[in-house]
Amino acid sequence: MAEDDHPREECGVAAVYSLKRGLPDNSRDISHLLPLMLQDMQNRGELSAGITTYDRSRPQLLRTYKALGTVTKAFTPEYHNSHDIAAALRGSAGIGHVRYATCGKDDVNYAQPFERIHGRISKWFSFCFNGNIANQAELRRVLTEEKGYHLNLESDTEVFMHFLAGEIAESEPDAPNYRQIFANLSKILDGAWCLALIDACGNLVIARDPQGFKPMAYAIADDLLYVASESVAIWNRGISNIKTLEPGTVLICGDKGIKIERFAESSVISHCFFEWIYFSNVASEIDNRNVYEARVRAGQILARYEDLPIDDDTIVVSVPDTAKACGDAMGFALKAPVVEGLFRNRYVGRSFIKSGDSRGKIVQQKFTPLPFVLKGKKVLLVEDSIVRGTTLKHIIRDIRQRGEAKEIHLRIACPPILSPCFYGIDMSTLGELFARHYIDVDRLEPDLPEEVLLRMAHSLGADSLRYLPAKDIPEVIGLPAKDLCMACVDSKYPTEHGRKLIETARAMAHEGKSGRTY
Repeated sequence: MAEDDHPREECGVAAVYSLKRGLPDNSRDISHLLPLMLQDMQNRGELSAGITTYDRSRPQLLRTYKALGTVTKAFTPEYHNSHDIAAALRGSAGIGHVRYATCGKDDVNYAQPFERIHGRISKWFSFCFNGNIANQAELRRVLTEEKGYHLNLESDTEVFMHFLAGEIAESEPDAPNYRQIFANLSKILDGAWCLALIDACGNLVIARDPQGFKPMAYAIADDLLYVASESVAIWNRGISNIKTLEPGTVLICGDKGIKIERFAESSVISHCFFEWIYFSNVASEIDNRNVYEARVRAGQILARYEDLPIDDDTIVVSVPDTAKACGDAMGFALKAPVVEGLFRNRYVGRSFIKSGDSRGKIVQQKFTPLPFVLKGKKVLLVEDSIVRGTTLKHIIRDIRQRGEAKEIHLRIACPPILSPCFYGIDMSTLGELFARHYIDVDRLEPDLPEEVLLRMAHSLGADSLRYLPAKDIPEVIGLPAKDLCMACVDSKYPTEHGRKLIETARAMAHEGKSGRTY
């Protein structure tokens, strides 16, 4: 996990393609748009950023640039003693990526896009994806033991790249059949993958796995095709006619125009519910469901369960920032004042956090309780989720000690997290998950007993604790339960290898081992 306890999305992807015909590439440059789109999705990863562009007028048809750090740092020339980043990346089409690692290291070699250079331009491509391949260990063994490959990185992206390259090599010469390529890959890959690919022929390819774990949006405006993991990255370009790429479909854009084809039937849909609860930008729409509205409904539903007497000393305080919409809605429903009793220092970044610092000092650097607001108050503290609970414990301590709050009642806009994710979310191992120390997942009850909730609250330093029940998540999002992946809260994994991994994780936990299973 990172320096705080929030779950982390693996990444976000973006793509732009100029549809203008008959003009030289240098007069339809799209490279300046990609950093802007990636910056709008910085919430999906701050570890690295990268871009690949295509320009048929240069010998290096595909050119890839990537760096560690935020988008601003990666694409500011002063950080890299270079003033040629923008000039080098000029092109008529491109893909981009922001990353937070679920596997692999803080190393620029793990940053995406991954480019595979080949002397035959139909086999030369660069790609990036959002998600995680659950059966990557098995596929890695196939590559190394059966096919004799040498893999340089501990990354599912490298595994994905080799299988993708193999399918392209076996496709039609000089004109890869991407619909068939992804039809074949969908039978091999288990897990989540929203992919953006650009080849040296100038084709842009966008694919979404048949279960639709991760989101993908696209739009056409002013002779440009825009694609992004989140609609906000397109919306902020002044575009409103945004559509969703359906699970199991591939969008192909090239000299002959745009086509969308189905490569696999989507008999099971598994949209990640955490996209609405926490990951996505509050201004985004994910699979035609508004993120802000979902968080407002979460707050309204939490208010339904509230049994704490609301008096003149009661205030609602959200942990910045993703819990704000939920906290505002909860306070409005309860007719309780919603105040900013906890200030977040947005200028404290990853590079400022030293490995030797204690977690308490890190929390003090990032969050400041305001005694003027909190002193003597009964605080309903709203947070989006609890993973390990250690950061939240320090926040509650600071609100009580430094903020001088009288009572702290914790309200969580998510059910208890009881299992790790194998589809692209960086969550703790089984032994580190806070809720598993108090809840028997084999005897999971619809409503947690009050004595259990009280023990959990006291272990965090709070006076009480309430979770949003899992049964209410479909109402929060506006989608049926059958179309949502909630494996991290109900342990019902929607793929074969997800189920295998949780059994392995349980066996390791039983033996006292806490390592990852993938």
